[in-house]
Amino acid sequence: MIVAFSVTPLGVGEDVGEYVADAVRVVRESGLPNRTDAMFTSVEGDWDEVMDVVKRAVAAVEARAPRVSVVLKADIRPGVADGLTSKVETVERHLSR
Repeated sequence: MIVAFSVTPLGVGEDVGEYVADAVRVVRESGLPNRTDAMFTSVEGDWDEVMDVVKRAVAAVEARAPRVSVVLKADIRPGVADGLTSKVETVERHLSR
C-alpha cells in the first residue's frame, strides 16, 4: 500500500515549512519507505503501519497549529512491494523509448 498525503497547518501564517518538517520527520523516523516532494509525502507499507504513521504525522502538526488540513490518496494493492520505486521506473522506461 502506498499513501500520498499532505498535512497543512491552518491559522499559523503563510510560512508553514517548519510545521510540515515536523510531519515529514515522523515519516522518515518510521523506517518505512518514503519520498517527499513539493506537494505530498508518500509512504509505503501495510495498512496499519502506514495509517499509524499518517496519524502521528498529523498529530505532530496538530500539536502546534490550531487547525490542520489533510489530503490523502491511497493505492491499496496487495502483494506489491517497492511500489514507490517500481512505479516510477516503469514510467521512466516508457519515456526512454
